[in-house]
Amino acid sequence: MMDGMDDSPDLLADGGERNGQRSVSVDLTDNSLLVDISDALSEKDKVKFTVHTKTTMKEFKGNEFSVVRQHEEFVWLHDSYVDDERYAGLLIPPSPLRPDFEASRDKLAKLSEGEGSMTKEEFSRMKQELEAEYLAIFKKTVAMHEIFLCRLASHPTLKNSHNFRVFLEYEKELNVRGKNKKEKITGFFKNITKTADETLLLSGQKDSDEFFEHEKSFMSEYHIRIKDATLKIDKVTITHKKCANDYSHIAMALQSLATVENSIAVCLFGKSLLKVHESLEKVRKLEARAASDVDLKLADLLRYYFRDTQACKDLLYRRARTLANYENANKELDKARSRGKNVPQAEAQQKTAREKFEVLSEVGKQELTEFKGRRVTAFRKNLIELGELQLKHSKAMVQVLKGCISTIEQ
Repeated sequence: MMDGMDDSPDLLADGGERNGQRSVSVDLTDNSLLVDISDALSEKDKVKFTVHTKTTMKEFKGNEFSVVRQHEEFVWLHDSYVDDERYAGLLIPPSPLRPDFEASRDKLAKLSEGEGSMTKEEFSRMKQELEAEYLAIFKKTVAMHEIFLCRLASHPTLKNSHNFRVFLEYEKELNVRGKNKKEKITGFFKNITKTADETLLLSGQKDSDEFFEHEKSFMSEYHIRIKDATLKIDKVTITHKKCANDYSHIAMALQSLATVENSIAVCLFGKSLLKVHESLEKVRKLEARAASDVDLKLADLLRYYFRDTQACKDLLYRRARTLANYENANKELDKARSRGKNVPQAEAQQKTAREKFEVLSEVGKQELTEFKGRRVTAFRKNLIELGELQLKHSKAMVQVLKGCISTIEQ
């Protein structure tokens, strides 16, 4: 259970926490609607989030209130925006990922099964590490759900959604169910059709607007590159963790060797081994922190913007589809005029298609421009912080190793 998330890890991309200090980089200069997750409770198969709201908006019944929500209700809220044509020109924040603690739970279960085959000290250390890993995943899960709500609450249009008000204010459960098997299959084929249509429109359709033509090519390339970068940085994180684990094995082996009782010479040598053991344990902790920092500051950042870039591509697809509809309406109007039939209806349809396209283009251009600024700011901030942390850990590691060598020489 978490109260206020005072010790949660960095919220990446658009928001963050570190050492009890929250620094959300979402634009919250408009304080008419402030949302945060004040508490969260992890149960066996779900997480219950306490969503706390403070507002001065007259549409709400009160100024401050809290409700309990589950992950499926966050997904429902996201889908309600995607399915509403009024928000077609807006960049809809990506839905938070489903909480997944199975891997951590399996590790803890296997550790308990193997308790008899290891020393008490070794078991205690490994248990603490796995519990810390579980807590870190839990906190990141809460953080991503909070970022999603903060993005909605800070947006001048998205925050006015009726469904958003229901999500924040309705005290009872929303009774949102997950998709059944039939709906999942239907959604799967729908996504395949959409992907094919998206590829055809975004690659084959020539846009007269230079801004959107550039954005189409840029987002497609950027989406591929950020995915590749995410896979590579995950390998770096795994390597850091393996290195920390190797330090641990070496340290334990040296400790076992140092405790072997024999001659005075061996005892003196054992003291040196114990000193090396202590130093390697400190180095292991520093290496583990380095892995955690890379994961939090860069890997999670890349993962978030990979999904946010997909939201940009979805926006461009909706505009491309609207442009195609507008072009088709123009063709139908030309046919109607040449035949001299149904001209008023064709003109009305062409006018509606044109207005929809123009509005979506204007709003979409503003959304994509703001996305670029937000993305650059987030990457600059996190890369600077990561560099500072890596320098700090490297200096600390050098000091530990120098101290170890000095002590052995003396």
